[in-house]
Amino acid sequence: MRRRNFLQWAVYSTAALAAGATPFVLSRLLAPAERLLARRHLRPPGALKNDAEFVSACIGCGLCGEVCPPRCILFHQRDGGAQVNTPYINPEEKACTLCGKCTEVCPTDALMPIEREKVDMGVAQIDRSACYPWVDRGICGACVSICPLGEQAINFKQWNQYQPVIQDGCVGCGLCVEVCPHPSLPIRIVERSQGSVMRHTV
Repeated sequence: MRRRNFLQWAVYSTAALAAGATPFVLSRLLAPAERLLARRHLRPPGALKNDAEFVSACIGCGLCGEVCPPRCILFHQRDGGAQVNTPYINPEEKACTLCGKCTEVCPTDALMPIEREKVDMGVAQIDRSACYPWVDRGICGACVSICPLGEQAINFKQWNQYQPVIQDGCVGCGLCVEVCPHPSLPIRIVERSQGSVMRHTV
């Protein structure tokens, strides 16, 4: 567990125990929050949505990684289990630029050509308790500046030109994660259903 996530978990645990929660209830309460905080590896653009089907269709040829201009496509090795040799992207290291070259060379249906506005790798989520502009600790805007889809994916809050807000057009490429200067990475990519919940509750 990353240090920041552990500290949040510790705070939640202390508060819940002080309120009289049993260990079982505590685990049930904290599980959803921990899932939202968890990092996940992204599949390249155009990947089959069902990951089991993607793993079955991918033959591990590596062509997608060879043509990737930013070299953001990595391959599961010992960490992969049944997913060994399948491609993934870790935006904390290198994010996708949505060039689409990987979908052009895939010899199977694992990666299908797709318009970049219709890519669905996930959705960005901003932790407003850690993002510098949201806690009035400075001006940034790196995530807004780097986004290849512009205002349809991320924009500044209307009444505050420095606080970033994720829009419905976000496709989860992760470039905002890669450029975020905050060491705790207050922006991450989550499953779209989780991102929708957080946009309405945070």
